[in-house]
Amino acid sequence: MLSLANQFVARATRLLLSGLAEPALWTVSAHGCVVGSLVCQDGVWRLSWFTGADPRLVSYAGPLDGDTEALAETLSQRLGAPVRLESQPV
Repeated sequence: MLSLANQFVARATRLLLSGLAEPALWTVSAHGCVVGSLVCQDGVWRLSWFTGADPRLVSYAGPLDGDTEALAETLSQRLGAPVRLESQPV
């Protein structure tokens, strides 16, 4: 139960911090390769895909709200394989 609470607090903290005005960047990787990027700048979220990214990922048109863990889970379900979002220094 404590672990679940810690996960919730960590997720909420990341969500709140992602709303800051500073630009933020995440790489999106699947099958061990970087296939796209997620950027937040001035509160606007953009998901971009690199050439050769799986069409199941590219066709994602769902919400982008700063919950990167939920996005990774959603993309993993679409792909049928783990998708990771990793924060990168800007």
